[in-house]
Amino acid sequence: MLTPRQIEQLYDAHAAGLFHYISSIVRCETQAKDLLHDLFLKLQHQGLPNLESERAWLTRLAHHLCIDWMRHHGTRRQAEERSASEPRPLFQPQPDPDAAEFAQRVEKALADLPPEQRSVAHLKLWQGLTFEEIATVQAIPLNTAASRYRYALEKLRSLLRPLYDEIQPP
Repeated sequence: MLTPRQIEQLYDAHAAGLFHYISSIVRCETQAKDLLHDLFLKLQHQGLPNLESERAWLTRLAHHLCIDWMRHHGTRRQAEERSASEPRPLFQPQPDPDAAEFAQRVEKALADLPPEQRSVAHLKLWQGLTFEEIATVQAIPLNTAASRYRYALEKLRSLLRPLYDEIQPP
């Protein structure tokens, strides 16, 4: 069992990243907050095992909570459809209209990725996890994590090529 101080330290160190990861899957801010809360309640009662990477282990717990939530609240397909139709902003609102349009187009391209590629890209780019950690978090082979990331980058390149060409100086 963890002390309140240990929970507080874990929360300060990992809550923001875990929240972004959870919300990228469940696509609902309120539900993401609830799942994050559930994760830390679970930690308080079960404790933290001896770990090589706290972040990877916590992200794996978050991943499993999301999967359980999707099973409880409908099929994975329904969640994927909702996820694709409701892109969540990943960037702060921009006062510069060009920066705002750029952020909007990048968010749209990310939303167009298949969910398994989007989640691997999110873990790699925004959470900074290694492929080994991603494989552990998602309970997939290491090569699958790497190939999903590669496919995500290829698709993002093709989707964002017109934007790149547009902003490239002559």
